[in-house]
Formats: sequence, C-alpha cells, structure tokens
Amino acid sequence: MSNNLFRAAVLLIVAFLAAGCSKTHDAGKPEGAPAVVVKGTSLEVVKLVATTDVLDVVGSVRARTSSVVSPRIPGSINVLRVREGDRVRKGQLLAQLDAQENQASAAVATAAIDEARRGLDEAHSRKKLADMTFDRYEKLYSEQAISRQEFDVRQTEKDMAAQGVARAASRLKQAQEGARAASTMADYTKIIAPISGVVVSKQADLGASVFPGQPLMTIENDGSYQLELALPENMAAMVKPGSPLRVTLDSVGAPFTAKIGDIVPAADPGSRTFIAKIALSQKGLKSGMFGRGSISLGTTTNGITVPKQAVVNRGAMTSVWTVDKENIVHMRIVRVGRESGARIEVLSGLSEGDRVVVAGVDKVVEGARVE
Repeated sequence: MSNNLFRAAVLLIVAFLAAGCSKTHDAGKPEGAPAVVVKGTSLEVVKLVATTDVLDVVGSVRARTSSVVSPRIPGSINVLRVREGDRVRKGQLLAQLDAQENQASAAVATAAIDEARRGLDEAHSRKKLADMTFDRYEKLYSEQAISRQEFDVRQTEKDMAAQGVARAASRLKQAQEGARAASTMADYTKIIAPISGVVVSKQADLGASVFPGQPLMTIENDGSYQLELALPENMAAMVKPGSPLRVTLDSVGAPFTAKIGDIVPAADPGSRTFIAKIALSQKGLKSGMFGRGSISLGTTTNGITVPKQAVVNRGAMTSVWTVDKENIVHMRIVRVGRESGARIEVLSGLSEGDRVVVAGVDKVVEGARVE
C-alpha cells in the first residue's frame, strides 16, 4: 500500500472513530459545549533520527545433541521401559523386540559350532592315524619290505588327512563367524539408548510392529541448546560466524547479546534460507521454543521512533494520540516496527513535526483539549 493510500485509510478510520466518539460525548452534553480539558499530559515532537538497519529473523531452540532411536530388524515391541519425559543414560535398555526368527537363527548357529568342532576332532583323529601308519610304512619301505606304490598310497593318505584337518578348521571358523553374526542380530532385538538425555518424543507403543529405520523415540541431551535462525540467502555474504546479534527468547525474559557460532553452508532450496546457530546457556530451555535474532547490517537510515508508552494497542489496531495546533487530541493509526530499549519504531502513520502524547495517555479522549 502506498503512503497516500495508507494516509487516506488512516483518515477514514479516524473520521469514523471521531464520529463515534462525538456521538458518545454528544449524548452526555449539549451540542456546542466546549471540549473536555485534560491536564497532566506530556507531548513529544516527532523527529527523524538516524536508526541502524537491522535484520530481524526468527528461529527455534534445538538441542545441540539429539538422537532418533530406530530398530535394525523387524519385530513387535514386547517390552517398553520409557515414556516421554523420562531421563535415560547411554547403554540403558529402552525396549525389546519379539523377533523369533533371529533368536532361532542364533540357536542354529550355536548348534553349527558344536557340529563343526566335532568334525575337527574327527579330522585330527584321522590325521593322527594316517601319520602313525605312514611312519610304519616309511620304515618298511626303507627296509625294502614294501613296494614304492604302497609307500606312495600311505603318503597320499597322510596328506589328505592333513587337508581334512584344515577343511574342518575352516568349517569351525565359518560356523563361529556365523554364530557371531546371528548373535549380533539377536542382540538387535534390544533397543539401547545411544546417548544420555531426555526422551522428548515417542512414536511407537507396546505391541506395535516396527521395521528397520522406523523412528521409535527421540532422545535429546538437555545439557546444551542452540538457537537456529533462518537467514535469507541474500545475507550470506554479510553474516559471518562471530557476528554479534541481539537474541530474544520469550521463555527467558529480557533480550541478550550473543554471537553467531556456526553457519550451515548449504541453503534450503524451498525457503531460500540458511541456518545460523547460536549457542545458549540460559536455564529452562526446551527444544522447539521460539526465538528471534536482530543482526545489525552496519548501515543507517532516517526513521521515526516514539516512547513505547505512547503506543496504544486495541486488539489488532495500533495507534497513538496526536495533538494539533489548537491542542486538540486526535487518534492516529500507526504501523510499528522493532523495539529498541524504551522506544519503538513507527513505520507509517506519523510525520516529522507531529506532536504525540507520551505521558498521561490513559487520560485523553478523541477531541479533548490538552493543557
């Protein structure tokens, strides 16, 4: 909306309000009666002042360390030991899955180890017998009591027995590795806390069927939080790590000064913003809380500010009381911007030279005369 259109709209609203107020006052006094005189007010002449250009952005509080807990195997939850708000420690059992196939595979793998070990024992026995037989035949061959062919047969049997031991040992190792893998898969039925912290959300209940990668719960380390602000991508060259800013968190009260810690180098293609992270040390923070940041851009412009107590808020309407040359009070609809200390920026509705009521605002009414 252009300035002229805005002023026209303001004048129209003021005219209606003035008409309403006039009717209200007329009902209690005869027409032509003098205006109500109000004392004890203070006025301020509006001036253009140099104001620092500030980028105002919003964001959310996030835990610096968080983990989404998911199962690695399919199954149904038959044990669930935590709920939202519970504090857990790293390695603690959170839930357990009923995955009978994995448990059966582990049992089969254990039996395979026993079978492979017996096979190795048998191979060692055959090798021992083959070695003893070869030693006897080697002695007989040296005495020329047997033929070369009979000696070669016993030597071949000895070599085959040694290879049998090697094969049996390989089968035992293979069975052991299979049992280890099956045991690991069986251990996946236990859902363990990867970090210490607080369970902030839970997406599955007791008895639910779950699948690999499906989120079960989220754990956050409540020892440290950060404010993540969404900055416009055209500010990428102006905002750097270490840049100062003023942070406002409604949950902790007064604004405070901080510095930007990390900036995510990639921008979000959907919102055309990139994330700046500010470390927080305040108490009572929770993930998801709303926060604002004001970053000075290093440039100045001429603007209008008034004391915050001069601004009147009635629902969605924001206004101030202005005083004309005859000291008559009129309501003026305004649009305000950011606050700076005890003053607030007025973006439209006032001009340089206007007089504004800054004290005794609650005493004045439309059409009253101030002294």
